[in-house]
Amino acid sequence: MASGAGSSMLYSFLLFTVILSLQEMYRSKLASTELFTILGGFISSLLFLVLLTLIGNFQETCGMKTGWGAGECTFSLLSRMLLSSIRRIILAEGVALIAAGTVHRVCITTCFLFSAGLLYEVNKLSGLILSKSDSKTRRY
Repeated sequence: MASGAGSSMLYSFLLFTVILSLQEMYRSKLASTELFTILGGFISSLLFLVLLTLIGNFQETCGMKTGWGAGECTFSLLSRMLLSSIRRIILAEGVALIAAGTVHRVCITTCFLFSAGLLYEVNKLSGLILSKSDSKTRRY
């Protein structure tokens, strides 16, 4: 059963709240050794991913079509969609970096690096899924 944008937004919010709460509860443990500090950065990058999903689903629920399926691809529409995506990424990354900073300074760096890797993989996966859906619609 596929979930809609509203339920996905709710699940993302709940995951964000749980991950952030657990990270803050165990921040002294996460700051204790080098390996746990790297783990703290990875956990903060998961916050980035969940928050990115939350913001995207919120925009879709409110009717703000900002994705590639928003309409005709004119240059101004394409630039508005790209700016909206960049703002969404910067907002989610900023919140994740602030959360990482509450644990340890090194968590900020590792969070940024893990978030960049996760963003690359999500973009690659999104392109793969989009190309598969385009090939299915062209056949018929």
